[in-house]
Amino acid sequence: MAANRKQTYLSNENISVPLFKNRWLDRLTRTHVAIPVSTFFLYAAALLYYTKVATNLSNGQVVALYAGGFLFFTFAEYMVHRYVYHLPGTTERRARFAYTMHGVHHDYPKDKQRLAMPPALSVAVGTVLLALFELILDRFAFAFLSGFLSGYAFYLLVHYAIHIFLPPNNMFKALWVNHALHHYGKSDTMFGVSSPLWDYIFGTTHRRLKGSIPADLHHEH
Repeated sequence: MAANRKQTYLSNENISVPLFKNRWLDRLTRTHVAIPVSTFFLYAAALLYYTKVATNLSNGQVVALYAGGFLFFTFAEYMVHRYVYHLPGTTERRARFAYTMHGVHHDYPKDKQRLAMPPALSVAVGTVLLALFELILDRFAFAFLSGFLSGYAFYLLVHYAIHIFLPPNNMFKALWVNHALHHYGKSDTMFGVSSPLWDYIFGTTHRRLKGSIPADLHHEH
């Protein structure tokens, strides 16, 4: 890191610090990424199966709803990351909330145990989304939610890979670039992890985004 650049993290090693004094509560904040990824991919597959056996939707409709759900997840990911995870700490309570939800990840970006939403919370969110989407979309909800949850599982895989592995020499390298700029450059840019689409739409791209990780931003693996 360049000498004139302020360090934006406390440790770039695989260190996991306690968030709560209660060890059981703190344990609920940790998970291996494989658990929520497999849970949501299986959930998504079950929703597609249910769509086919319980509705009369055509294959084309199912594909369109699935793709729409996947795309909608990238929008939700961007909005939550920008406006919830990076909530301005104008009060002590808001600052504590933002740190617990996401700030600790910026302080310890290589903590493998906190690169995904804990299983208990994941199941709760998935259940709420199913009820909400079914209320709004009725029989179209299941294929749409399947795409949404697949998008989330894909996001988890991408986010884990970015923080743990070296960037690949292919088109996916751009995702490493974007997230490196968010973590080690300016945290109010590049909110999209699985896709930069909404950063371009809402004007939150980093001014130094040129397709390769700048030398003073390249985090060591």
